[in-house]
Amino acid sequence: MQRNIRTIEILGSRFHLVQIPEVLEIMSDWIEKEPRKCHQIVVTGMHGVMEGYKDKEFQKILNSADLFVPDGISLVWTAKILGYPLKERVTGTDLMKEFFKIAEKRGYKSFFFGDTKETLKLLRDKLKKAFPNLKIVGFYSPPFRPLTEKENKEIIKMINEKEPDVLWVALGLPKQEKWIFVHKEELKVPVVAGVGAAFKFLSERIKRAPDWVGKHGFEWLWRFFQEPKRLWRRTFFDVPKFVLLMTKELIKKKQKGVLKTETF
Repeated sequence: MQRNIRTIEILGSRFHLVQIPEVLEIMSDWIEKEPRKCHQIVVTGMHGVMEGYKDKEFQKILNSADLFVPDGISLVWTAKILGYPLKERVTGTDLMKEFFKIAEKRGYKSFFFGDTKETLKLLRDKLKKAFPNLKIVGFYSPPFRPLTEKENKEIIKMINEKEPDVLWVALGLPKQEKWIFVHKEELKVPVVAGVGAAFKFLSERIKRAPDWVGKHGFEWLWRFFQEPKRLWRRTFFDVPKFVLLMTKELIKKKQKGVLKTETF
């Protein structure tokens, strides 16, 4: 199965010019046509790009992903400036909700790995109400410390035995992307997606920003006021630096008219 997906590279990280309908179609194809191959989806925006800029090994992981979807208004603006408009960002929360609608009809199975036991309990309750026919084969909250090799093997064995079609991972970036990358060959799951704080949003443990806030590029500020201790460094250091670096890069790319097309 081959599919032409246009990509843009910014600060060394390459993201795909896709919207939710395309992502859902790709996920369905992987589940139905390539069930024995594990495909990694990266869902991030400015945060992931900046982590990749600071850590080239992590950047290699981002660029090795089967699909890097633009979860961030900054990446949407980047595409528009270069003349390839994206209608909107692809957030992990929105992607999950839209996928669950399809999963209910087609019987796709989901496993949820990450976050706290409290969040997973709330998530389970919310999903049962919102998607009563969704097939959920497991929830697991790992210890909040580095896992041992034995623990990782036991977790992977548990996940594989449940035979999910999609493994949703919420360990936080960059931890979740690194975990998926390292264990990709061991996971017998067609699709594995790192979705960061999506479990918290879907469970409503953390209130998500109104649509107009996200569409105008201020969700990062909304999240900062909700979790200042965790997000202060990203807000006051990474955001300004990203804007400066991105502006310089966009000027160069605009002059060159850079746009890559990739087949996979």
